[in-house]
Amino acid sequence: MVEVTVRYQGQLRCEAEHGPSKSRVLTDAPVDNHGKGEAFSPTDLVAAALPSCMMTIMGIVAERHGIDLSGMHTRTEKEMSKEPPRRIASLRTVITVPLAADHPHREALENAAHTCPVHKSLHPDLLAPIEFVYIGSRERHVAPTRS
Repeated sequence: MVEVTVRYQGQLRCEAEHGPSKSRVLTDAPVDNHGKGEAFSPTDLVAAALPSCMMTIMGIVAERHGIDLSGMHTRTEKEMSKEPPRRIASLRTVITVPLAADHPHREALENAAHTCPVHKSLHPDLLAPIEFVYIGSRERHVAPTRS
């Protein structure tokens, strides 16, 4: 169990503290929802949590097989619903992997991304496609969306 404490600072800003490390992060309501947009919004943190989790689980698999994923990076585009209730409608992620497209552990790495705890915790109505781009190859592989 991990405890996270969040304190409301006023003016639609919160400060979250991670119990074990005491590190802190601020959140702010986005400009399109009455806020100043001066920090991550709570839904932005979800958009950051998803690729962070995917790369962490991929990293665990990579370490198990002696694979160096240094330089791997992602881009996640968060789209909010256009109709009420306000919610995240999609999180489209592109993962750039510093390996050849024909790497023997490609399937295991992609499966790790699809089965990370954050991805598995998302509501099935939320679109969360993952595209894998392998550096050193012109091939772009769009993985099927899995819930």
